[in-house]
Amino acid sequence: MISLLKQLKLQVNDVSLYEIALTHASYANEHQTEKNEKLEFLGDAVIELLMSDYLYSLDLADEGELTKRRAQAVCEEALVIYADKIHLKDYLKLGKGEFAKGANNAMIADAFEALFGATFLDLGFKKTESLFKRIIVPNLKYVWVFKDYKSTLQEFIQGGDKRNISYHIISQKGPSHHRLFEAAVKLDQQIILGIGLGKTKKEAEQNAAKDALEKGNYDTQETL
Repeated sequence: MISLLKQLKLQVNDVSLYEIALTHASYANEHQTEKNEKLEFLGDAVIELLMSDYLYSLDLADEGELTKRRAQAVCEEALVIYADKIHLKDYLKLGKGEFAKGANNAMIADAFEALFGATFLDLGFKKTESLFKRIIVPNLKYVWVFKDYKSTLQEFIQGGDKRNISYHIISQKGPSHHRLFEAAVKLDQQIILGIGLGKTKKEAEQNAAKDALEKGNYDTQETL
């Protein structure tokens, strides 16, 4: 942990926050300690705000372009790339079963968000922004090429008759540290365009949008 903080050039006040940020639920359950889910929740919002502010400063064309870029830059695949640059995977605390299998992308992305949540609580907004500029901004060039299915589907629908699409988690299975989510994307709250599975809600929604785009028939899908 200390080597990671040195690498990030963080002079922290409360090391325990960063320990929690890297603690997966499987480890927490086995050792009766705190898991990183609350810090992940906070870090997700912090990263999205920082990304929104950064993209706004670029003076891009319109809100649609800003939204699309932000979605690409904060998706799970992008977070894993940022995390890999600082070797975050090497510092994760996993339960025995998860350690044997190895950390998956969802675990790595969640811990990365939790790291930003911890930094925000411990050092405040300015220091967190500085961290953002050091480990995220230089690596954005690797994520602009990602395919964001949700934004693509939104553009397709809005380019037609201005109808509304929404995402719904219709089922979730497994323990808290190994969930599988099923999402549906609906047109006008009724017509199912696609179904997707994922280890996170975001991943399930992306796969639902991908399913809708692959089907391409927006008038004949069943309702739920």
